[in-house]
Amino acid sequence: MSRIHVLTLLLAALCCAPAHAVSFDWAAVGNPGNAGEWSGESHGGYGPDAIVGGVNYNYRISKHEVNAGQYTEFLNAVAASDPHGLYSTEMWSNQYGCKIERLGTDGSYVYSMAADRENRPVNFVSFLDAMRFTNWLENGQGSGGTESGVYTISDGLSEVRNPDATYFIPSEDEWYKAAYHKNDGVTSNYFDFPTSSDNWSSNDLVDPDPGNNANFFQFGGYTIGSPYYLTNVGEFENSESPYGTFDQGGNVWEWNEELYASSSRGLRGGGWGNSSSLGMKASTREFINQAYEEGHIGFRVATVPEPTTPALIALGLCLVPARRRRA
Repeated sequence: MSRIHVLTLLLAALCCAPAHAVSFDWAAVGNPGNAGEWSGESHGGYGPDAIVGGVNYNYRISKHEVNAGQYTEFLNAVAASDPHGLYSTEMWSNQYGCKIERLGTDGSYVYSMAADRENRPVNFVSFLDAMRFTNWLENGQGSGGTESGVYTISDGLSEVRNPDATYFIPSEDEWYKAAYHKNDGVTSNYFDFPTSSDNWSSNDLVDPDPGNNANFFQFGGYTIGSPYYLTNVGEFENSESPYGTFDQGGNVWEWNEELYASSSRGLRGGGWGNSSSLGMKASTREFINQAYEEGHIGFRVATVPEPTTPALIALGLCLVPARRRRA
């Protein structure tokens, strides 16, 4: 078999691999080697002070928060029994829940949600839930594989990312850079808000979106209120970050990997029920117990850069031994 024939088969296999049930739109975050900046209560927000945002490699982050439809696929794949508590009854029973419903009995649970909830972010998820979701992605979205892969699950505090992982919860630096860095080269230039703006955001929901808007509670009013509270991911179509992410401000607070005082994990971005856009500000850092589940908390995921076509070709050539010439 010729080298070109084998390479053609290899590329066809890669391109035609069956799609998984859960997929993401990714924002590429480049400019490796950018400097971080100070964030925390001494710099106009709240939380402990730290220099954040510097990342010395390329990566990708999901443009949108993990939504209820994606999390329902996850539950149906791995939680016919649910010994790890991946489902919270608050998702359905709480007025602020994302309205994922569980039916059946232990060993045969099934999960569903109304079509008008599918594209709104999942909430009532802990950091442990988010780690198990990324383990599931890493392990091919099968019927198991939630306890290792990216993180070997223990207590939610001692876990560290497998350096060879493909999918993961973003670190605080990765999250911050995607939200606030101006995407202007290897600089230390950042916006104050993840809507590509230094001005305080509005919670107006209008069509078309004029920019610098997000879902949060302002001047006594919700962006949308009952029964949804949560907006569809990407609803504010002109309020993206410089790297093209949506809702890194408002909608739900998002988990990041940062460990604080060996007792809690990081949250960023503010939520739909916050009383101002201060939670969205770059200077605001939040930490909470890793097992905490609440209506204002969700997450997004990150991944390694997508292989380029030249890289795939090089891989194919390396895998095919050179033909020996006849004597």
